[in-house]
Amino acid sequence: MSIVIRDVREHELDSVLALNNAAGPAILPLDAARLRRFYTDADYFRVAERDGTLAGFLVGFSSTANHDSDNFRWFREHYPDFFYIDRIVVASRRRGGGVGRAFYADVQSHAELRYPQLACEVFLDDGNDPALLFHGSFGFREVGQHVMATTGDAPGHRAAMLLKDLCSYPWVHDTYGGHLPDVPWIAAPRAHRASAHRATGT
Repeated sequence: MSIVIRDVREHELDSVLALNNAAGPAILPLDAARLRRFYTDADYFRVAERDGTLAGFLVGFSSTANHDSDNFRWFREHYPDFFYIDRIVVASRRRGGGVGRAFYADVQSHAELRYPQLACEVFLDDGNDPALLFHGSFGFREVGQHVMATTGDAPGHRAAMLLKDLCSYPWVHDTYGGHLPDVPWIAAPRAHRASAHRATGT
C-alpha cells in the first residue's frame, strides 16, 4: 500500500505521543503538554499513514521559531537561516519500509523553497551507524558535535549535528524572493491546518 504524508490532526495527538514514547533511546520522550506546544508552534508537523494507520510522524521548526530545544539553539548559534528537524519517529513495524525516506522527501520539498539548509541531529551515545548512514545517503554531513544539558541525574546526550545544503534554494530565492506562487502544493503545512481550523470553526 502507498504511504500518505499529511498534516497531523488534533485528535491524533494521543497516538503520536504513544509512538514517540515507544521509539526507544534514540528519541527523547515527550509529555502531552510539550506535544501540544509542537502542535501549536511547529512549522511542520505531519504524519505518515499506511494501511489506514499511523506509521510515523515528523516535526520541524524554522530557524526563527520560539523553540527551546538544546540542539536547536546550537544550530541557531552557528547558522543564520535553516530548517530544523526536531524529531522523526517511525513505528517499529514500519521501519525499513520507506516511511523515513518519504518523510525526508516531503520535508525537503517544504524546506528547500524557504531555507538554504536543512538541520538535524543523531544521538551517538549507544552508537547509531544506521541513522548516520541513512542521513548520509540524503546528503547530510556532520558539522559538529554537541552534548546536551544534563537533566536530573541523567547525563546529557552526545549528538552529531548534521546539515544539508539545499541546492534549489538559491534559484528559488533569486527568482521569487519571499513571494512564492499561491498554489496548493507550495502552501506550508501549518497553512493547511489553519485553513482546516477556520473551515470547521475549531
